[in-house]
Amino acid sequence: MEKLIRVCVEENEKSERVDSYLAKKLSGEFTRTMIKKWIQEGRVLVNTQSVKPHFHISPGDTIQVKPVPPPVDFSKAEDIPIQIIYEDDDLLIINKSAGMVVHPGVGNKEGTLVNALLFHVKKLSTISGPMRPGIVHRLDKNTSGLMVVAKNDWTHERLAKQFKSRTATRIYNCFVKGIVQHDEGCFDEPIGRSATDARKMRVDPASGKPAVTTFFVRKRFVKSTCLDVKLYTGRTHQIRVHMAYHGHPVLGDKEYGVKSTYIKRQALHAGSLELVHPRTGKGLSFHAPLPDDMQFLLDRLNEPVDS
Repeated sequence: MEKLIRVCVEENEKSERVDSYLAKKLSGEFTRTMIKKWIQEGRVLVNTQSVKPHFHISPGDTIQVKPVPPPVDFSKAEDIPIQIIYEDDDLLIINKSAGMVVHPGVGNKEGTLVNALLFHVKKLSTISGPMRPGIVHRLDKNTSGLMVVAKNDWTHERLAKQFKSRTATRIYNCFVKGIVQHDEGCFDEPIGRSATDARKMRVDPASGKPAVTTFFVRKRFVKSTCLDVKLYTGRTHQIRVHMAYHGHPVLGDKEYGVKSTYIKRQALHAGSLELVHPRTGKGLSFHAPLPDDMQFLLDRLNEPVDS
């Protein structure tokens, strides 16, 4: 039997849109996006009548809401170690290891970050669907570093807005082939899916989606450069595609870059993450040092060249 929520509009409450009213009344349990969708689906009745999201309620009205039952979660909880940097009632920050897929999919039904989260965390947001509970943004399998995970839909929706509005900041440590001449720069080329390989992306000015990447040189080596890279959009493989397009492919990147003697995966690490806590309004800043394989790469690149 479906859960039924009844809300009575009090006499001292003002008239306003039904979606706005319910979003405030049910704040912390459901998001406005979810409520609007239910209204459009006829799952919200005002005085037994279906209405539109812009319908204005009045004092004395009775509202009935039939929320969509939670989706069946086909993911499996697994006791996989994960590094939790920070955790509270609304969110957690994890340092993902390279080689870990973020969520289950074709060919990766087990051993993912989601499988681990389901074991370590009692409750996760549902906005991203049953196979991606808690996942606000993602990292490629072979990219390591910081990710924020939402424990409820209210937090998820507000974190997602921060990433969309660019108020949340992600900075990646990146090692690329060749000497990058400029100390800093910005790449602003649209990215779309490759016409020849559906698993890969490419710079596509005609039909790609906007993609903006900035970089700052941290150190130059004999044949490579260490960069801090900042994302302003979140396209698939964005850093790897932009760097390769501009002649400085990421070291160790098998899809877009060049093989490296010193590292077996792309030398890309989400080392810094800054955001505003949705509930407290306080700024949060996190840092994850280079993992062992990238530190090994840095040490080798730092070695003096034999004369």
